[in-house]
Amino acid sequence: MPVSPSSSAQAARKAVAERLKELRSDAGITGPELASRCGWSHPKTYRIEGARTPPSADDIRRWCDACNASEQANDIIAQSRSAESMYMDWRRQVRTGLKQLQNSYVPLFKSTQLFRIYSPTLVPGLLQTEGYAAGLLSSIMRFRDVPDDVAEAVAARLDRSRIIHEPGHRFVMVIEEPVLYYQLGEQEAMAAQLGYLLTAGALPSVSLGIIPRARRSRPMWPQEVFHVYDENLVSVELLAARVQVTQPSEIALYLKAFEQLRAMAVYGAEARTLIVRAIDALH
Repeated sequence: MPVSPSSSAQAARKAVAERLKELRSDAGITGPELASRCGWSHPKTYRIEGARTPPSADDIRRWCDACNASEQANDIIAQSRSAESMYMDWRRQVRTGLKQLQNSYVPLFKSTQLFRIYSPTLVPGLLQTEGYAAGLLSSIMRFRDVPDDVAEAVAARLDRSRIIHEPGHRFVMVIEEPVLYYQLGEQEAMAAQLGYLLTAGALPSVSLGIIPRARRSRPMWPQEVFHVYDENLVSVELLAARVQVTQPSEIALYLKAFEQLRAMAVYGAEARTLIVRAIDALH
């Protein structure tokens, strides 16, 4: 079972906190004394050292100055920014709309050779049709209460999805069968989406597996949505945030989980039968 997907981010934050704590200890000053030199309350010092409050760049510079270690500030700032990028709350990512979020994935997609995607709730973004994507992104826009740029975001999502037709990339996708029945948007849009799955599943670069809901025994229970990019990064989608897992031991756990989920899925004619059954259920 994968550990909490936020653990990599928290471990990275703790590493920054420990480094700052060591600077203070090596300088031979107390927490209250450091707070006085930095111009803030001493509880803030302990919140930073406890990895409960992420330090800003200015906080780190003041801290290093107070410890006579100004030369280390830039390095610790870079380390802190890397740690914070592991846990990215959706509110911060979509505050200016949804299009920017779609485009932010493009460099990662371009550099990835093997995509492994598991989704228990949605058609993977790379396989979404215009109508389905519009229904989903409209729901996200309303739920997150962000500027309405759905049309532009849908266009950006479809544009980035063209990568499945580009050489040099392979896509192994596993979904749970109920995904075929969760209707987002109009019935016609859902029918078109299911129809596209019949086509996309036959693409040379795409392996689309569906875990039947009638399966009697599951060695692996449903997980949260996660994407594995080569063997370097796992992106986990939670309600509040996207968590990026980079620790090799945790990536290995997600790969193990993915292989068990993949082995439970059906492919080819059996998968098409499930899709056709879902299409029939729309009428």
